[in-house]
Amino acid sequence: MTTHKAPASNSVTLEISGMNCAGCASKVERALNQAGIVQQATVNLALETAEIHTQEQTPVQALIAIVEKAGFGAKQREEDIRKARLERERAEAEDQRVERRTLYLLIVSAVLSFPLVAPMIGMIAGRDWHLPGLVQLLLATPVQVFVGARFYKGAFNALRHGSANMDVLVALGTSSAFGYSLYKVLQPGVLSGSHLYFEASAVILTLILFGKYLEHRAKRSTTAAVRALAAMRPDMAHRVDGDTVVDVDISELRLGDTILVKPGERIATDGVVTAGDSAVDESMLTGESFPVSKHEGETVTGGTINGSGALYIKTTALGEETRLAQIIRLVEGAQASKAPVQKLVDKVASIFVPTIVLIAAATFAAWIYLNGDINAAVGAAVAVLVIACPCALGLATPTALVAGTGAAARAGILIRDIEALERAYKVDTVVLDKTGTLTIGRPTLANIQAFDRNNERLLFIAATLQQQSEHPLAGALLRAAEEQNIRLGKAQAVKAVPGQGLTAELAGQQIAIGNKALMDQLGLSSLMAEGLIKTYESAGQTAVSVAVGGKIVGVLGFADAPRDTAAEALAELKQRGIKTVMLTGDAELAAQAVASQIGVDDVRARVQPEGKNAVVDQLKAQGHTVAMVGDGINDAPALAAADLGIAMGSGTDVAMEAAGITLMRSDPTMIADALDVSKATLRKIRQNLFWAFIYNVIGIPLAALGMLSPIIAGAAMAMSSVSVVTNAALLRGWKPTRK
Repeated sequence: MTTHKAPASNSVTLEISGMNCAGCASKVERALNQAGIVQQATVNLALETAEIHTQEQTPVQALIAIVEKAGFGAKQREEDIRKARLERERAEAEDQRVERRTLYLLIVSAVLSFPLVAPMIGMIAGRDWHLPGLVQLLLATPVQVFVGARFYKGAFNALRHGSANMDVLVALGTSSAFGYSLYKVLQPGVLSGSHLYFEASAVILTLILFGKYLEHRAKRSTTAAVRALAAMRPDMAHRVDGDTVVDVDISELRLGDTILVKPGERIATDGVVTAGDSAVDESMLTGESFPVSKHEGETVTGGTINGSGALYIKTTALGEETRLAQIIRLVEGAQASKAPVQKLVDKVASIFVPTIVLIAAATFAAWIYLNGDINAAVGAAVAVLVIACPCALGLATPTALVAGTGAAARAGILIRDIEALERAYKVDTVVLDKTGTLTIGRPTLANIQAFDRNNERLLFIAATLQQQSEHPLAGALLRAAEEQNIRLGKAQAVKAVPGQGLTAELAGQQIAIGNKALMDQLGLSSLMAEGLIKTYESAGQTAVSVAVGGKIVGVLGFADAPRDTAAEALAELKQRGIKTVMLTGDAELAAQAVASQIGVDDVRARVQPEGKNAVVDQLKAQGHTVAMVGDGINDAPALAAADLGIAMGSGTDVAMEAAGITLMRSDPTMIADALDVSKATLRKIRQNLFWAFIYNVIGIPLAALGMLSPIIAGAAMAMSSVSVVTNAALLRGWKPTRK
């Protein structure tokens, strides 16, 4: 069953600096979780963030102090939209500056290291020559000092705070190789380059720096989706003040203000069109490739792009309450959370570096004891230290999550619950609510039959009772009454009977409108009504009876057309071997008529709202892994009860909160896409963990046995991180099977 933790009373996001590997992330998380003021903390290495929940209001500085005491930097993420944008731009510029500096340092390091490795290349060509030891020292020293500085600094900070990270391994390994070689060079009579490891220390540092450079670029690419979403927030808006239009900062807008959106501009915030006609590009939010027509009375979303017409919009949400802000929070929350499989990785990472240091020491001692060759002992120990890669382990899961959820967001699929990824992999049954999911959700009054032939009077009675109802059928009646210019009355003692209909008093008479269950409950029946109901339901319509003064006086038939893509969506699920079940409160005949049009495998009719989760529980009890798809408040219990809840984005906030995945378009073909991207992300996580573990499982024993040179070990260590991050970045290219 899907479970959602109760929200903490206080939530803070910190940006963490100084983390280099999974051990670092694990140390920060452990320090926060062991603090008495923290309820739960989750640290993400790929995003370099910490999501912290506290039971009571806690000063941010106290949380920052905990992180700093652990040896890392921290600052609170900026929440103000304008300041957040400036901070993001500053961070982006700093990222690019660091990247350029790393590239320049890498080039210098490679130039100095090449002469050191050239003799090895010459040996392959059959030429045996060596650089003099002093020349090797002069070439290797700048690399050891300037490239190694970042690793020495990281190692010192880690050890000073009682932990060990990847920097400790690199610093130990390269310093051992460099220090031993320096000792040999300073010995009298040692003038040749024989048995020196200057090339090992220099080339290892160069390769690891190269890996860091590639890793940094790949990590930035995986977070591109959230950066693109955040960049959609406009800074300014054209506010209409009387007869004038004033340019104001978006923070100055208030609910109910009217703004002008000119052709080609981004819409400043959520609102309702009060005047104008245009087509709006919503592709970044919904994945919909075609612009959507917007007219008076229709809603628009902040961040989307206006087409060729001017629009006047009344604001309905601002700042962090806008749909775009909610989407960004959902995506960031998913990316910052942890998949269950990460718990194993965290346990391994917490003991990884100390274990490797012990293995390296044991390797050195074993070589000295077995053959007394200090050169071989140093080479094997250094190789063990540098091939170990906690960085790859730490990046394996978060980078795949960031890339996968980002690709999904671009396609209009929001993954809110990371555990949903693992459950999506096993889904074999999809349960779909009919109204609003498989059908358009906007019923029309298709038939009206008053037994006294006064259809207008029947419509007046039915629509009058439904004036305060939010049921889709109520909307159909009110629209029909408006089209016929029927002036409605006022009913008293209106009482809703969930899943059945309404009762009320109108002009001194008792009125009831509802399905057969309501009429049976009231002890009312009519052969004429039963005949009409059967006729309407056979045509796929929802039929309801109207009773006045204890007598059924007419029947109404409502049609809700299936969505254009419903049949295609169900066919795609069936192609994937997934069983489909449709839930509806309609009668059996009406439900079967719709099911036959769209190709549902199983139909559950006359299901009351509170009975939907019972159907889900029943299917789960039969051994099925169930995904529930819905869009209404009454779908929320079933969405939460299912193994995987999928909410249609056109639905209610309650449904979206209960679901692990939200589809930003009311297109049922996206259900298969949501399952596909979830499975693709989980596959990528498993691939990454395989590669991260396999490098160490194979590499460390080979290094200990002396079968890997330190240089090869350094290359393998660098490339393990690069391969993991690059493999995750491939997910950015994921696209739905159709657009």
